[in-house]
Amino acid sequence: MDIRVVKTKNSIINAFLELRSQKAIEKITVKELCEKAMIHKSTFYSHFSDVYALSEYLEMQVAHDILKEIEHPEFLLLNPEEFNRQLIYAYLSHERLIQTLFSGSRADAFLVSIETSLKETIFALRPEYKDQAAANIAVTYGVYGGFYAFQKCRRFGEDVLVEVIASLNKRVAELLE
Repeated sequence: MDIRVVKTKNSIINAFLELRSQKAIEKITVKELCEKAMIHKSTFYSHFSDVYALSEYLEMQVAHDILKEIEHPEFLLLNPEEFNRQLIYAYLSHERLIQTLFSGSRADAFLVSIETSLKETIFALRPEYKDQAAANIAVTYGVYGGFYAFQKCRRFGEDVLVEVIASLNKRVAELLE
C-alpha cells in the first residue's frame, strides 16, 4: 500500500481519536476532523463515508485486536477459566481506547463488536455450534454478562473477577453437553 495513503489514514484516525476523547461522536463534524488532520474533506471521503463509518471501522479493529490476543476463542465454551483470563487482560490492554471509542451513544457497540467477532471465530472453528441455541446463548451471556460483572465489580480485584466469571461461564458451558 502507498505510504502516503497509510499516513493520511493514520492522520485521520489520530485526529478522530483526539476529538473523540474530548466530545461525543454526534458533536464531531467532518470539517473539524479534516482541519485537525490537516486534510481536505474529499480526502476524508475517499477513506470513510462519515464519522460514524470511521468510528465503526475503529470499533471493529479494537474488537479484532482483542480477539487476536485470545489464543483459543472457542475456550469460552470449552475452557472458560482460560478464556476469561485472556479476555479480561486483552480488555485491560486496550481499556483507554475502548473508553474513548465506546462512550456515550456508542457504549453498547463494544459488546456488539466483541460478540459478533467472537461468534464468527467460534463458529468457524466449531460449525456444529452455529445453529445451536445453547451455544449462541452461552456466547452472548459470556460476553455481556462477563463484561458487565467485570465493570460493576472491579473493586473486588481482577483475580477474583476472573475466577468468579470463569466459574459462572463454565456452568453455562456445561449446558452444551
